[in-house]
Amino acid sequence: MRKPPFFNLLLCLVVSPSVLWADDWPSFRGPFARGVADEQNLPPSWNPATGENVRWSQDIPGSGHGSVAVVGGKVYLITAVTDGEMPFALGDERGSMPKDAELQFSWRLYKLDAKTGAVDWFKEAYSGTPRANRHPKSSQANTTPAVAEGAVVAIFASQGMVAYDLDGNERWRKDLGVLDPGLFGDSGSQWGHASSPVIHEGRVFIQVDRHSGSFITAYELETGEEIWRVDRQEKPVWATPTIHVGDDREQLIVAGGDFDRGLDPATGEELWRFARDLQVKTPTPFVADDLVVLAGGYRGQALHGLKVSSEGVVEGDELVWTSEKGGPYTSTPVAYGGRLYFVRDTGIFNVLDLGTGENIHRRRLNDTFSASPVASDGRVFFVSETGDVHVIGAEPPYESISTVEMGEPCMGSPAISDGTLFLRCRSRVWAVGS
Repeated sequence: MRKPPFFNLLLCLVVSPSVLWADDWPSFRGPFARGVADEQNLPPSWNPATGENVRWSQDIPGSGHGSVAVVGGKVYLITAVTDGEMPFALGDERGSMPKDAELQFSWRLYKLDAKTGAVDWFKEAYSGTPRANRHPKSSQANTTPAVAEGAVVAIFASQGMVAYDLDGNERWRKDLGVLDPGLFGDSGSQWGHASSPVIHEGRVFIQVDRHSGSFITAYELETGEEIWRVDRQEKPVWATPTIHVGDDREQLIVAGGDFDRGLDPATGEELWRFARDLQVKTPTPFVADDLVVLAGGYRGQALHGLKVSSEGVVEGDELVWTSEKGGPYTSTPVAYGGRLYFVRDTGIFNVLDLGTGENIHRRRLNDTFSASPVASDGRVFFVSETGDVHVIGAEPPYESISTVEMGEPCMGSPAISDGTLFLRCRSRVWAVGS
């Protein structure tokens, strides 16, 4: 039985003042990037063709790989619209390199009603030709908006970042420069920016990684004034930073191509660092059961569990475990019920013990994956690039409950709010609920 709304409100106020109520999913991966929402009564299967357990679907012009944010019964997402042809590849298909600089784009922020899918409004943030190219598997709108404290903040690729109020009135905008992360050492490779903004206690935190001039910064949410900036000499990554609120301190946890770090959100001062010299890190770091979970790296590297209380250079007992190689290359794992669940981009599904990092289950899902999984009420939802949603039980034997065909590629990670699973596919948003 779902708990009454008043209970949910009290619960959320205890957890974090930045989240409006327990059913909000305010940024990438939801509250504190954990990807978990219980007491939702989501259906184990649905049918897009017949409409069974589908509350609504809404066509969105253009394309985008970012997820949706859901706050106060409203859905927010970005897209990049063009009349030109945009090459798109799945899996390990190379495809032809895009020539987006020859096309005219309109970068937009959309606000939908979460109950009906109706468009409340959209705002064109930028128009023109892109300032940077992208990988054939990428898009010109890869990020998820952050929504909190009466504001929505979105990064529109290399065009810039804009903050609006919830009625769509612009508050401020920032030119972040050309966001051109790509293969380290090859300045000509431009794969597209993907790190999303995070809002916490009146501040916006963003991570800008590129071939040179990378940085982490915090802005005042109300005015856009820069509070602090930390320059980075790192291999570029595509991960989103994460806020963790502990009993004794708060941390901004950021992935890097040379070091993963915990920073003081108030000042940007480094609290700890962990050496992990890898290329192409994409998974977002997060905290579960007092462990910082780190994943990512080209072709599936090991995962790591660090004590969230770590200080200085992380070594010795502060590194609780390191898994065998074969972790997720692109997607962020989800921690649920004392276990870690993830799928590699090549379709290898894994379950690890969260306390030890030991692999306790592995099998193949015949698909390719970029989106991150989410968990709810004893099930884990994996969305494939081809548009199949694999619903898997979170208890042994981790059986496949259903596989739902959405009918088009899906690159965005799901969101969960108010008993609804929101799926961002290439040209449409779906709302699924019992």
